[in-house]
Amino acid sequence: MQPSDYLAHDALGLAELVRTGEVHPRELVEEAIRRIEQDNPRLNAVIHRMYDSARAAAERPRPDDAGPFWGVPFLAKDLVSTWQGEPQASGTRLMRGWVAPSDTEMAARYRKSGVIVVGKTNTPELGILPVTEPVAFGPTRNPWDTSRTPGGSSGGSGAAVAAGLVPIAGGGDGGGSIRIPSSCCGLFGLKPTRARTPIGPDVAEAWQGCAIEHVLVRSVRDSAAMLDAVHGPDPGAPYVAPPPARPFLDEVGAAPGRLRIAYTSRALIPAEVDPACVRAVEDAAALLRDLGHDVVEDHPEFDAAQLSIDFVHMLVGETAADVAELERVIGRKAHVGDLEKETLVMARLGAALSASEFAQATRRVRALGRRLAPFFARYDLLLTPTLAQAPVAIGALASHGAEAAMLEVAQRLPVGGLLHKLGAIQKIAANAWGFAPFTAPFNATGQPACNLPLYWTDDGLPVGVQLVGRFGDEATLLRVASQAEVARPWRDRRPPGIA
Repeated sequence: MQPSDYLAHDALGLAELVRTGEVHPRELVEEAIRRIEQDNPRLNAVIHRMYDSARAAAERPRPDDAGPFWGVPFLAKDLVSTWQGEPQASGTRLMRGWVAPSDTEMAARYRKSGVIVVGKTNTPELGILPVTEPVAFGPTRNPWDTSRTPGGSSGGSGAAVAAGLVPIAGGGDGGGSIRIPSSCCGLFGLKPTRARTPIGPDVAEAWQGCAIEHVLVRSVRDSAAMLDAVHGPDPGAPYVAPPPARPFLDEVGAAPGRLRIAYTSRALIPAEVDPACVRAVEDAAALLRDLGHDVVEDHPEFDAAQLSIDFVHMLVGETAADVAELERVIGRKAHVGDLEKETLVMARLGAALSASEFAQATRRVRALGRRLAPFFARYDLLLTPTLAQAPVAIGALASHGAEAAMLEVAQRLPVGGLLHKLGAIQKIAANAWGFAPFTAPFNATGQPACNLPLYWTDDGLPVGVQLVGRFGDEATLLRVASQAEVARPWRDRRPPGIA
């Protein structure tokens, strides 16, 4: 296989070459390995290699029940899902060297889909930040401009797919972490409906149901086909998503009909929106009008300032619980230096919350779905920018100066209660949403949402737009996304130097 052939096909296209005997899986695996070794030194997208097991998997005979992606190289995100016998650090120094004793259900379903895992991708510590710059592994760089972020928390996966290391990679989305890197890297990324994909067997829900796993891809059909392969509850799931009417892949290319679509470029959580992101939405709105839809400007109304604080309350509480769970797994307390100072301070803040404060905040977060239901009764879809800015420079969101010094002291002292009283959560909330104020509301509501890579800035940076559907209605999203993909193809648009 020629390198250009590898890039010319999406994951389903490569799988078809394998199925027909035109290509052997070993050729695909070797090409993925070659590309990782060639391009990863400048990107730092892959932080763990699984070459031996990948080569062994490529030599296995094709089973009768082979999944749709049989023989296709895949990269797994080093967070949430675990892979038996492989290390999982979750972006931390604390967990480096820990080896997972078993597959999660999602990992098992990825395997059953037929993908061959060649490695694991970089992620910010515990998936907290919207950029991928963990101290443990160093920053991942955007192949469109290596001085800039690929986003987070699935930034390693986003950079890897955009650079053509693999055609498909795993991700997770608790506040935008599939859509954010998809926007930064010029990819299609779908956050499915809450509970559409499994989180078990050891966890009932992640981040109060806000977090869910799926993939980052170049084509809409790859996302739909993988969702067909992995969706559905696993034993003990506390709740389930509404079942689809038919396979998700059947929705790709299906006529969506004439839809009523609202759009807004005003941030859903208070933040300044870059003019490039506004232009991206206006351009997408015009495209959707040209495709026959009724597109009107409208903005969902809710208490955005309260949501920004409540979501951070939830996040610091979950961070405290995550740190406690990691300590249980390794059998000791985390020391200064085991975790980044921001993580430790967030954990201290979370531990200082009262049970009542945490419960009230999470109740309000989850109630957002009730608040927005009338809006989505009037509209089939909502169009927004995915981010408030184009991909920011590496280090742009890092703490500096007095803030960094305060965090350095705070991580060493039991001052969570004092920080809480001094308004630290409000300060975190104010800082958190400047880059990504559009995505988290739909983690709160559980609605499906996707990034469409329809716009690039004059200097060649991708700026995505977000489409949001009604709860349980990935079908409409996939129909419209594939309609836009045909009208404005993006699959073959590649970063400089990628061939």
